[in-house]
Amino acid sequence: MSEVPERRVTPSAPPQKMPADHTGMLAAGVVLMVLGWLGLYKLVTTEFPRIGGQLWGFFVLLHIAVTGTVLPFVRYLNVRFTPISAPLPPGGVIVRQSVWIGLWVVACTWLQIPRALSWPIAFFLGLVFVVLEIFLRNREMNRDE
Repeated sequence: MSEVPERRVTPSAPPQKMPADHTGMLAAGVVLMVLGWLGLYKLVTTEFPRIGGQLWGFFVLLHIAVTGTVLPFVRYLNVRFTPISAPLPPGGVIVRQSVWIGLWVVACTWLQIPRALSWPIAFFLGLVFVVLEIFLRNREMNRDE
Protein backbone atom coordinates (compact mmCIF):
# COMPACT_ATOMS: atom_id res chain seq x y z
CA MET A 1 0.00 0.00 0.00
CA SER A 2 1.13 3.48 -0.77
CA GLU A 3 0.93 6.20 1.75
CA VAL A 4 -1.30 9.18 1.02
CA PRO A 5 0.72 12.41 1.16
CA GLU A 6 -0.29 14.88 3.80
CA ARG A 7 -2.43 17.66 2.44
CA ARG A 8 -1.64 21.19 3.48
CA VAL A 9 -4.51 23.49 4.05
CA THR A 10 -3.92 27.18 3.66
CA PRO A 11 -6.07 29.37 5.80
CA SER A 12 -8.50 31.35 3.74
CA ALA A 13 -9.83 34.77 4.50
CA PRO A 14 -12.88 34.72 6.72
CA PRO A 15 -16.10 35.40 4.84
CA GLN A 16 -17.25 38.98 5.01
CA LYS A 17 -20.32 39.60 7.09
CA MET A 18 -23.18 41.36 5.41
CA PRO A 19 -23.34 45.00 6.49
CA ALA A 20 -26.44 46.02 8.40
CA ASP A 21 -27.53 48.49 5.73
CA HIS A 22 -27.40 45.70 3.13
CA THR A 23 -29.69 43.52 5.25
CA GLY A 24 -32.26 46.30 5.58
CA MET A 25 -31.90 47.15 1.91
CA LEU A 26 -32.60 43.56 0.86
CA ALA A 27 -35.63 43.40 3.15
CA ALA A 28 -36.93 46.65 1.65
CA GLY A 29 -36.28 45.21 -1.83
CA VAL A 30 -38.45 42.19 -1.07
CA VAL A 31 -41.25 44.46 0.20
CA LEU A 32 -40.98 46.66 -2.90
CA MET A 33 -40.99 43.66 -5.19
CA VAL A 34 -44.06 42.06 -3.60
CA LEU A 35 -46.06 45.30 -3.36
CA GLY A 36 -45.10 46.38 -6.89
CA TRP A 37 -45.96 43.13 -8.63
CA LEU A 38 -49.16 42.59 -6.63
CA GLY A 39 -50.20 46.18 -7.35
CA LEU A 40 -49.50 45.72 -11.05
CA TYR A 41 -51.48 42.49 -11.10
CA LYS A 42 -54.44 44.15 -9.39
CA LEU A 43 -54.25 47.20 -11.68
CA VAL A 44 -54.03 45.19 -14.88
CA THR A 45 -56.78 42.72 -13.95
CA THR A 46 -59.33 45.13 -12.45
CA GLU A 47 -58.97 48.50 -14.21
CA PHE A 48 -59.72 49.61 -17.73
CA PRO A 49 -56.68 50.97 -19.60
CA ARG A 50 -57.26 54.71 -19.61
CA ILE A 51 -54.99 57.68 -20.05
CA GLY A 52 -54.72 59.31 -16.67
CA GLY A 53 -54.53 57.80 -13.22
CA GLN A 54 -54.35 54.20 -14.42
CA LEU A 55 -51.44 54.93 -16.74
CA TRP A 56 -49.47 56.85 -14.11
CA GLY A 57 -50.26 54.15 -11.55
CA PHE A 58 -48.97 51.55 -13.98
CA PHE A 59 -45.66 53.39 -14.43
CA VAL A 60 -45.19 53.96 -10.69
CA LEU A 61 -45.98 50.34 -9.84
CA LEU A 62 -43.75 49.08 -12.65
CA HIS A 63 -40.87 51.19 -11.34
CA ILE A 64 -41.38 49.94 -7.78
CA ALA A 65 -41.66 46.31 -8.93
CA VAL A 66 -38.59 46.39 -11.17
CA THR A 67 -36.47 48.27 -8.63
CA GLY A 68 -37.33 45.78 -5.89
CA THR A 69 -36.75 42.82 -8.18
CA VAL A 70 -33.31 43.85 -9.44
CA LEU A 71 -32.03 45.05 -6.05
CA PRO A 72 -30.66 41.63 -4.90
CA PHE A 73 -29.01 41.09 -8.29
CA VAL A 74 -27.40 44.53 -8.23
CA ARG A 75 -26.12 43.84 -4.71
CA TYR A 76 -24.70 40.50 -5.84
CA LEU A 77 -22.88 42.14 -8.75
CA ASN A 78 -21.49 44.86 -6.47
CA VAL A 79 -20.27 42.32 -3.92
CA ARG A 80 -18.88 40.04 -6.63
CA PHE A 81 -16.94 42.68 -8.53
CA THR A 82 -15.73 44.85 -5.64
CA PRO A 83 -12.06 44.09 -4.93
CA ILE A 84 -11.38 42.34 -1.63
CA SER A 85 -9.21 45.23 -0.47
CA ALA A 86 -11.95 47.79 -1.11
CA PRO A 87 -14.97 48.31 1.15
CA LEU A 88 -18.37 47.24 -0.12
CA PRO A 89 -20.48 50.05 -1.56
CA PRO A 90 -23.07 51.39 0.87
CA GLY A 91 -26.69 50.40 0.56
CA GLY A 92 -27.64 53.78 -0.88
CA VAL A 93 -25.41 53.21 -3.91
CA ILE A 94 -26.98 49.82 -4.58
CA VAL A 95 -30.48 51.26 -4.25
CA ARG A 96 -29.57 54.10 -6.62
CA GLN A 97 -28.26 51.64 -9.21
CA SER A 98 -31.47 49.63 -8.91
CA VAL A 99 -33.52 52.80 -9.35
CA TRP A 100 -31.57 53.56 -12.56
CA ILE A 101 -32.57 50.14 -13.91
CA GLY A 102 -36.18 50.76 -12.90
CA LEU A 103 -36.15 54.14 -14.65
CA TRP A 104 -34.67 52.55 -17.76
CA VAL A 105 -37.46 49.95 -17.87
CA VAL A 106 -40.14 52.61 -17.32
CA ALA A 107 -38.64 54.86 -20.02
CA CYS A 108 -38.52 51.96 -22.47
CA THR A 109 -42.12 51.08 -21.61
CA TRP A 110 -43.17 54.68 -22.14
CA LEU A 111 -41.43 54.81 -25.51
CA GLN A 112 -43.06 51.53 -26.53
CA ILE A 113 -46.57 52.99 -26.20
CA PRO A 114 -46.27 55.14 -29.38
CA ARG A 115 -43.98 52.47 -30.93
CA ALA A 116 -40.96 54.79 -30.74
CA LEU A 117 -38.70 52.29 -28.97
CA SER A 118 -35.94 50.61 -30.95
CA TRP A 119 -32.81 48.69 -29.96
CA PRO A 120 -30.47 51.66 -30.53
CA ILE A 121 -32.70 53.99 -28.49
CA ALA A 122 -32.88 51.46 -25.63
CA PHE A 123 -29.10 50.96 -25.78
CA PHE A 124 -28.24 54.67 -25.72
CA LEU A 125 -30.81 55.36 -23.01
CA GLY A 126 -29.18 52.65 -20.90
CA LEU A 127 -25.76 54.08 -21.74
CA VAL A 128 -26.87 57.47 -20.41
CA PHE A 129 -27.80 55.89 -17.07
CA VAL A 130 -24.49 53.97 -16.94
CA VAL A 131 -22.48 57.14 -17.61
CA LEU A 132 -24.44 59.03 -14.94
CA GLU A 133 -23.76 56.28 -12.40
CA ILE A 134 -20.05 56.16 -13.26
CA PHE A 135 -19.84 59.93 -12.82
CA LEU A 136 -21.63 59.81 -9.46
CA ARG A 137 -19.54 56.85 -8.18
CA ASN A 138 -16.26 58.52 -9.17
CA ARG A 139 -17.33 61.70 -7.46
CA GLU A 140 -18.29 59.83 -4.27
CA MET A 141 -15.06 57.82 -4.20
CA ASN A 142 -12.94 60.94 -4.73
CA ARG A 143 -14.82 62.75 -1.95
CA ASP A 144 -14.20 59.86 0.47
CA GLU A 145 -10.44 59.82 -0.12
